[in-house]
Amino acid sequence: MCGRYQIVTDAQALYDAFQVGSELGATPLARYNVAPATEQLVILSEAGQRAARWHRWGLIPHWAKDKSIGYKTINARGESVAAKPAFRAAFRQRRCLVPATGFYEWKVLAGGKQPYLIRLKSGALFAFAGLWESWTGPAGELRSFTIVTTAPNALMARIHERMPVIIPRAQYARWLDPEVQDPAQVRTMIASYPAEELQAVPVGREIGNARNQGPGLIEPAGAPLE
Repeated sequence: MCGRYQIVTDAQALYDAFQVGSELGATPLARYNVAPATEQLVILSEAGQRAARWHRWGLIPHWAKDKSIGYKTINARGESVAAKPAFRAAFRQRRCLVPATGFYEWKVLAGGKQPYLIRLKSGALFAFAGLWESWTGPAGELRSFTIVTTAPNALMARIHERMPVIIPRAQYARWLDPEVQDPAQVRTMIASYPAEELQAVPVGREIGNARNQGPGLIEPAGAPLE
């Protein structure tokens, strides 16, 4: 699964990566410990243009009775996403990109769980495969998203049995294209990202508390896995 990630960037980097005017203005975006049920930036298609919007992490289907279902839908398994009632409509018509600079996963060891920060070796901004949905509740419209996961690559298999789907930049346009609705075509973009382009850096266990923030969370606690 993917239950925590980070995004440390700015408006110019977002524009360079996604060709979209963000909602950040000139304010840097520095979120070192992104947790579910928080408002995060996603990139989606609106009237043929890319837009950056804030959505709640944890997809709430339009038919949900209340928003609590979002705590169970932070991830969507790529193998079954096209058939699951909570995700199948969004998989066809409401895909998004979730900008990130890294994600966290925990490896089970004899002495407890060791958290790792997984990121591109280049340190560049990247994007998870996401789905978004609109739900109307007592307070009005609430937009939410989920992150698609898949089987691990060789690096991630040393840490965990799942990993988030990272969409290569060359496929951004196709992933966001609402005209591409055939599940078989969309499914071809769900794949494990090449292990040789990633590194996994052990970090301190403070990352486990969602209230903790700041650059100190990503200080290495050992040698990286590559």
